[in-house]
Amino acid sequence: MTVIHPSPSRRLAGLVLAAITPLAACSAGSEPPATPTSQEVTSVPTPDASPTPRTSPTPDTAPSTPSSTDRERARASLFRAVVRNDPDAAATAIAAGAHLEAVDDLGRTPLIAATKANRVEIARLLLEAGADPNAKDRMQDSAFLYAGAEGLNEILRLTLRHGADVTSTNRFGGTALIPASEHGHVETVRILIEAGVPVNHVNDLSWTALHEAIVLGDGSRDQVRVVRMLLDAGADPSIPDGDGVLPRRLAAERGYRDIVAAIDAAAR
Repeated sequence: MTVIHPSPSRRLAGLVLAAITPLAACSAGSEPPATPTSQEVTSVPTPDASPTPRTSPTPDTAPSTPSSTDRERARASLFRAVVRNDPDAAATAIAAGAHLEAVDDLGRTPLIAATKANRVEIARLLLEAGADPNAKDRMQDSAFLYAGAEGLNEILRLTLRHGADVTSTNRFGGTALIPASEHGHVETVRILIEAGVPVNHVNDLSWTALHEAIVLGDGSRDQVRVVRMLLDAGADPSIPDGDGVLPRRLAAERGYRDIVAAIDAAAR
């Protein structure tokens, strides 16, 4: 059989076609990924090494603020603790956010209610938590004024320690010293005088503490001691009452001879 050898021109055309075919395939299909150079590898960004910024606490971890409902429950619990004389329950209510200046239906704050019931430990807790010793109820009694008038000396000292206003007045326009003198509370009168309560303050009835100790007192031994303490502290026996009557005459009319003698001794 005769073998036909391709001509040189055909062999050349085949070689050209073979060289062109791969290039055409690359342009028609997807280009294979290029291998990165060493320069490209080193320029790849590295992760940011700076600390992760803080985020705000989530609702689960943020400190909670007592709601109005929680505060109302705490307020009710605090007043119940006063009635029951339960200092532990009072402390729990205070910690739960009970409003210290909330009032009951008589206008009393928890401190005033505690004072009027002579709940000493609860009064101490309230004052240490910031309760106001000068807040007044509807009768114009504050914890300080009531404790002074009624001789509740432990609470009285606590109120003085926590900022009681010694010049404050009650519904009769009188200081705490005036009713304390009327009731013959010897130690209470001493505490109030030492605290700086004015001894010659005149109330709405035109009486000083000296007048009231005589007019509303009973002339007892304690009443005589109170009168002497007032005179020693500077009480002025020359101040008349609203009718122009002096303390000595008021005492003489009632037969309080020891008080008359005390006034005479102070006048010498």
